[in-house]
Amino acid sequence: MYQLELKEAYCPAQADLPYRERTIEEMLREQVEQRPDAPALREMLADGSIGREWTYAELLRDAERCGRALASRHPAGTRIAIMGGNCPEWIMVQLGAAMAGLAIVTVNPSFIAREVRYVLEQSGSGAVYYQPTVRGAALRPIVDEAAAGLPASDYIIDIEDHGDLFAGDGDGTLRDNAPHDVVMIQYTSGTTGFPKGVLLHQHGLLQSNQDLFVRWGLEPGMQVMCPFPLFHTAGSAASVLGTLSNGGTLLLVSVFDPVAVAKAIERERPEMLGGVATMIFAIIEAARATGTDVSCVKIVISGGAMVPPELNRAAQDTFGVPILIVYGQTETSPAITAAWPTDTGADLIDTIGQPCSHMEVAIRNPQTGGVCQIDEQGEICMRGYNMMVGYNDNPEATAETIDKDGWLHTGDLGKMSASGYVKITGRVKEMIIRGGENLFPAEIEAAMLEHPAIAEIAVAGVPDENWGEIVAAFMRLTEGAKRPSDDDLKIFIRERLSPQKTPTHWVWLNEFPLTGSGKIQKFQLAESFAKGELVVPSFT
Repeated sequence: MYQLELKEAYCPAQADLPYRERTIEEMLREQVEQRPDAPALREMLADGSIGREWTYAELLRDAERCGRALASRHPAGTRIAIMGGNCPEWIMVQLGAAMAGLAIVTVNPSFIAREVRYVLEQSGSGAVYYQPTVRGAALRPIVDEAAAGLPASDYIIDIEDHGDLFAGDGDGTLRDNAPHDVVMIQYTSGTTGFPKGVLLHQHGLLQSNQDLFVRWGLEPGMQVMCPFPLFHTAGSAASVLGTLSNGGTLLLVSVFDPVAVAKAIERERPEMLGGVATMIFAIIEAARATGTDVSCVKIVISGGAMVPPELNRAAQDTFGVPILIVYGQTETSPAITAAWPTDTGADLIDTIGQPCSHMEVAIRNPQTGGVCQIDEQGEICMRGYNMMVGYNDNPEATAETIDKDGWLHTGDLGKMSASGYVKITGRVKEMIIRGGENLFPAEIEAAMLEHPAIAEIAVAGVPDENWGEIVAAFMRLTEGAKRPSDDDLKIFIRERLSPQKTPTHWVWLNEFPLTGSGKIQKFQLAESFAKGELVVPSFT
């Protein structure tokens, strides 16, 4: 840990690790020079068995093949969408695109056609690379509907068909690329309800995740089990680039089945395991139920939400080590703070760790912008090399997030101790974190307001023992309309948004609690719901 004695809630950039501007291609070639025959990537199949495997030399070979094939089809700078689950081909496209001077646009495979089309249009994608089936769902019909009439329809390529994926690798030439080239675009929603494309560059993605895994003690030859989805920065950025840049072996979980994962841990003996809290809990429960020994794991990582104390105790009992939390955002590639393996007590349980290397972190007053005092609540802000270039074709949103002094405003409220440990205390924004996945009320509200029976709606996160938070929709009926059933509402929203955004609870109210300026008090709705007061007498 850093030995700090801060006078205010500002932690200057810590230069504790080497800082180098490199491309993803340069990183991979350096690893091949040092450990060509070391295992780089291993595929874990749905039943927990091991499928295909690549050494570093073999991974570079196939990444180059993919890069040449991509370069033969797409001009430099083209955005190419990739939609699929966790499979090695996803990673080949990721690495190959960097070598071909392209940017990948990650697409959640659970998206419906309407959501996919928005991403393709907003990003200006010139192709869609897709996996045919993810968890039993066929993606080609969704891709065809989403891409119809768009430039992306020119190249719709099945990444599991190697004849198509690698076609042209003999004709294409790898292109020069630079550390600050945009190489990944990830979509995240905001308070407006319209997803924003986060532009991420090679150096930010590479340096920050290399540093992150060094903090956690990853050494060459160690194995990292990755159940995080690749379409998320926790998968494609942290797990893939963090592991490879440190010479580790990535054990890629294709389908998350906790029993299969627990048994694979016992057999394959990875030293590091990552996952959102719900995944870790499921693995622990599976290990206990089956008598599986998972004590080989020396580092357990989680992010996206605070880890409940009881889960940390369960991790200690099962793995023999605590859960180390990482906090960040897509906009920061993604880590901002992280725990250390040596953390204990309140620093481990109650905080999100200390700032990561080479970046400034401060708690700033949301009204004045000034730096807060030690242990004073304010907005968590960061400034550093790993920040996004901006939001794609959205300068207004970029300016709202990154101020004139270069500080990125996370929208989360927190405090900082004199030793630099940060604690989350709330949210400036109203984001819901369901099992580590960020959901945004405005997007759900906008979709549901299309229903003629809903006159007004407020969506909020409410506590849940398994997911951390789940979605609750509080609604007012249109005058004269017949109240739809919960099933009718679920069908309606599933036609417009992906499954994870579907509210679990549908609550009808006559009126909403309002602020003095007439805004709905969502926190009061959530608190009343948590207390079992579905309708609060004072505002019905």
